[in-house]
Amino acid sequence: MWLTLLCGCAGGGATLYSLYRWVIPSLVQYHGGLSIIWHDVILERLLDAVTGSTRPKRILSAVQKNATRGDPRSVIDTIDHFCRYKEWAMNVGDEKGAILDSVVCELKPATVLELGTYCGYSTVRIASLLPANARLLTLEFNPEFAVIARQVIAWAGVEDKVVVIEGPSGDWIPKMKEHFGVTTFDMVFLDHWKDRYLPDTKLMEDCGLLREGSVLVADNVICPGTPDYLEYVRGSPRYESHYFKSHLEYTKAEDGLEKSVFLG
Repeated sequence: MWLTLLCGCAGGGATLYSLYRWVIPSLVQYHGGLSIIWHDVILERLLDAVTGSTRPKRILSAVQKNATRGDPRSVIDTIDHFCRYKEWAMNVGDEKGAILDSVVCELKPATVLELGTYCGYSTVRIASLLPANARLLTLEFNPEFAVIARQVIAWAGVEDKVVVIEGPSGDWIPKMKEHFGVTTFDMVFLDHWKDRYLPDTKLMEDCGLLREGSVLVADNVICPGTPDYLEYVRGSPRYESHYFKSHLEYTKAEDGLEKSVFLG
């Protein structure tokens, strides 16, 4: 009887592990909404409860354990490996990250604003490609994320180019000129709350933070999606906009980046 019970428990455990590790991820990888629900809601909460930790802390631990200190590429590769093979996270990711890299290399911006720091992945990607004396201001609403991001940024060795700001974007955007001496931004990367993309873009316009030629790059414009923002930048005569088709980070579901040049 005990042997039967043990075999049953072992078999049930193996089945649950297979579902968690391979079956469900394979089933949801082609559907962005289901991927986010599974990875970013169900699984994250389960792992937080089991480990007594948080996903950002687990990402930081992976960086400190596996990435070479002072090597931004090593930090980026470590997070990509962690998110693709161990625990998904909503970074811009390796595929869209390569598109972001190409925009940064093309523009060579001296002043960059990032809306949504999370764990500092895209911050490291951008900062590592900036010219000497360039500055990246990155804004994070969640103070716990900001603490993790500062450590990831420092581990990558790019903290001299980065200022991490904590608080709501709607509060900080009007203060950028006063607090940080910014005239305008050469580039803005939008990767925060999706319902803030459009109001924050209009707020930057109203505050005079965009000049002719300033480039906005927006992530997750298809999944989870930012339809009001896309309608605005694609329909406004103040922007010239182009969509870069790609995939939701670490999945096969369609997503992409929208690059929009401010025309004044």
